[in-house]
Amino acid sequence: MSRRAGGRARTQEEIRRFLAIGAVQVAELDLTGDEAVLRPGPGSPPVTHGEVFLLVRRDGRPVGTLLARVPQGADPRAVLTESARNRTARDAAGGPGQAPPAGTPPCSSVVVATRERAGQLARALDSLLAQDHPDFEIVVVDNAPVTDGTRELVQRKYGERVRYVCEPVPGLATAHNTGLAAARGEVVAFTDDDVIADPRWLTELTAPFDADPRLGCATGLILPARLRTPAQVLLESHGGFAKGFTPTTYDPQDPPRDEPLFPFTAGRFGSGANMAFRTDVLRAVGGFDPATGAGTPARGGDDLYGFVRVLAQGHRLHYTPHALVWHHHRETWADLETQAHGYGAGLTAYLTAVLVNRPALLPAFLARLPRGLARARALTAVRETAGGDVPGAHDTRTHPWPRRLSRLQRRGMAYGPVGYLRARRALRGASGRGTG
Repeated sequence: MSRRAGGRARTQEEIRRFLAIGAVQVAELDLTGDEAVLRPGPGSPPVTHGEVFLLVRRDGRPVGTLLARVPQGADPRAVLTESARNRTARDAAGGPGQAPPAGTPPCSSVVVATRERAGQLARALDSLLAQDHPDFEIVVVDNAPVTDGTRELVQRKYGERVRYVCEPVPGLATAHNTGLAAARGEVVAFTDDDVIADPRWLTELTAPFDADPRLGCATGLILPARLRTPAQVLLESHGGFAKGFTPTTYDPQDPPRDEPLFPFTAGRFGSGANMAFRTDVLRAVGGFDPATGAGTPARGGDDLYGFVRVLAQGHRLHYTPHALVWHHHRETWADLETQAHGYGAGLTAYLTAVLVNRPALLPAFLARLPRGLARARALTAVRETAGGDVPGAHDTRTHPWPRRLSRLQRRGMAYGPVGYLRARRALRGASGRGTG
């Protein structure tokens, strides 16, 4: 068999195994008090028999996740409660709930960039308007719209409760910068139009800014809203977007000993669907690089760029699992291919952006490069099971990560610097035409 034929056969086998992945129910269980409360995940039906991805809470706060199976005819609440109590006891996470965040949540702005997804946006906005934060505004940035659907939705359904801003230049970073310019809050939070925010999301995400004057950025927990398709299950099996359940503060004056690549391992800190910045700090570093992010040739990396720029200026970054959003993962194999390539491209594009905009960081970057290359190989390796060093992994799964997705991620990493430079050139061209 030729190498090409062998490669096609492996790809076909990977797709066959992929299509055999079954759906998983999503639910949450609060262990507060004597009676555990079981609820389906947002938008999910009540739990029945079968496999369940379970978020465990205490006093309403997330403390862990697990994968459990409810036998046919069994009581889901009883089975899942027993599994959750055993798991939290084993992980020493079953103690009393942690104290509320110190300080008062500051006046905040929530920016949601969107493009032609009015149905998803409405679901996200409904959850944002239900936040328990005492003082916040919502700004929707309509990015390079081709219809009036988003504007009409905001004006018709939400009126003065949501501000609408149009940004004609495509690109997520550009849209976020427009939202940053419009923000009136002391803290500006960013999330996506494909999430459902937990009612305490904004309070938990922004309260740390009041407690720590050196805090420049905060990130939170991202869990799957649905696990209905093989693509959604596979992605979550290998960590998804979660970063664990341990609150962590990253301080450039006291670099973490277990992060030899700090601060260039920005993917460890969080994701753009759940992040907040002190508004004047983000403005002082110039916001996000408009040549990064979805909608540009760079494909991504705008959030990672923001994290590193803030850390490089001496500000702290805090990750809190208590600030939760439920994310609607992409649904198809083609989506995963696009995501794998885009993730790889965004990773190296943001590094290129950091070095282009902050050349003084080059010596530190070069000193970390050998370990960085080893880390890149590990991240893109074919993983037979999750767990180990997979960021955010909740549990050990049995679904292997396909070789094709690993190859696409590596190709994306090779493409990222080229994509970033193309995006910069396109922006300069657009600027020249605009002033001519």
